[in-house]
Amino acid sequence: MARGIWVVAASVVGAACGAAIAEVPPTAVQTGTPRRVIAADDSTRTLAAVSADGAVEWRVTNGAIHDLHLLPDGHLLFQDGWTRIVEVDAERNRIWEYDAKRGENAGRPVEVHAFQRLPDGATMIVESGPARIIEVDRDGTIRKQVKLVVNNPHPHADTRNARKTESGTYLVAHERDGVIREYDADGEVVWEFDVPLFDRPKKPGHGPEGFGDQAYSAVRLPNGNTLIGTGNGHSVLEVTPAKEIVWKLEQNDLPGITLAWVTQVSRRKNGNTLLVNCHAGPANPQIIEVTPDKQVAWTFKDFKTFGNSLPVAIVSEP
Repeated sequence: MARGIWVVAASVVGAACGAAIAEVPPTAVQTGTPRRVIAADDSTRTLAAVSADGAVEWRVTNGAIHDLHLLPDGHLLFQDGWTRIVEVDAERNRIWEYDAKRGENAGRPVEVHAFQRLPDGATMIVESGPARIIEVDRDGTIRKQVKLVVNNPHPHADTRNARKTESGTYLVAHERDGVIREYDADGEVVWEFDVPLFDRPKKPGHGPEGFGDQAYSAVRLPNGNTLIGTGNGHSVLEVTPAKEIVWKLEQNDLPGITLAWVTQVSRRKNGNTLLVNCHAGPANPQIIEVTPDKQVAWTFKDFKTFGNSLPVAIVSEP
């Protein structure tokens, strides 16, 4: 199937064509209150929506992906490969696209691992390689540029996820540097947190066996603290502006669950923490929600639709 062509579940196709086609049985397993999930897996090249009952609503063959957003109008903003950002409407028609390898980046290494639709309709895009944040209009015009500080440059690992905060700063996870940096509107670093190794040696590997400080994500919480997905640090950290760790979820804190590459993290309305558990193997859930006292509230696992490289997910509220 050609990349970017949307496919609905077989039962829907059969109904539309008047043919009797058996429904595809649910493939996802959830614990806790069932949720609708939109997720993507790099190893299977699949972006799909899974209903609360575990059935696949739709799926698309998709390129490499490290970020994913459900917009307020129901549109999806995602990436199809390391340089192309795509917006689709509720019927999954492509209505906007931006390719970072065009224009001034043509012919030079560039990858995108983070982007965000801003309230005024522009799109923030973070480019590894050029090491910059740009904000582009709907016509692709760059209206703003912020240079990033990168101590160990690499076009694949300068950055992972990044977010523009409500105060107008940019919170960036620098994977290869192992640092979270916050930049003001002029590109000055106003806050920095060096992801700790906790007196452990670095070990190679993408799964539970590896270890390091290759941070994947950072989001600013309403209380002013920062929630961090530490990547191959196998943990989630909540850090104060004074850089004190006030909450931490470690690799083996959850009975029967092992954390591997912790990618996207968020704080739910109910105070729980949602995390994506990438490269942990089929014995472990790919998405987990935990309470403040580290009790498992909900899990999601689907190794038939997705695989062992699921780094991004949108999870509905219970």
